Amino acid sequence: MISQNMDQDILKVVFSEQKLHEKIAELGAQITEDYKDAKEDIYCVGILKGAAVFYTDLVRAIKLPVNFDFMIASSYGNGTTTSGTVKILKDLDYDIEGKHLIVIEDIIDSGTTMHYLTKYFQQRRPKSVKLCALLSKPSRRTAHVDIDYCGFEVPDEFLVGYGLDYAEKYRNLPYIGILKPEVYAE
Repeated sequence: MISQNMDQDILKVVFSEQKLHEKIAELGAQITEDYKDAKEDIYCVGILKGAAVFYTDLVRAIKLPVNFDFMIASSYGNGTTTSGTVKILKDLDYDIEGKHLIVIEDIIDSGTTMHYLTKYFQQRRPKSVKLCALLSKPSRRTAHVDIDYCGFEVPDEFLVGYGLDYAEKYRNLPYIGILKPEVYAE
């Protein structure tokens, strides 16, 4: 049962607000360095809803002009495990042919969605496709995914906060924590 005080539902804070901001500054600096001489446009695509918080902080840490776009794609539906089938609920608004594409995701778990999207984007002939994920959970990987910019590798725990949710709740926590099992094991 989700309590009114979300902090009470957290077993342990894994990444503090400060630690997240430090890592995002580091990722932004690396992306800035890697693309500083790029002549083509850079398109940052956030995968909604989970990546929204990370996306906004990351693009502000990139010290180059970037174009914004968003996509909604999921292999989870309303469940906590992947269905294995990716559904695109909102596609890109802009043509990415010949552009540098940076796909920004909150967490790579099974890898199913990102594996599918990488192939999907390649069909649109961008100059390059790079994947940036705040979190990677390699122990759950079932599909091969190359993460070009990774914030942290995490254990197989139910994480919430900073965009990550359970039943559309906890996204607004300023940190990432482990959700108490009794909250989601109803």
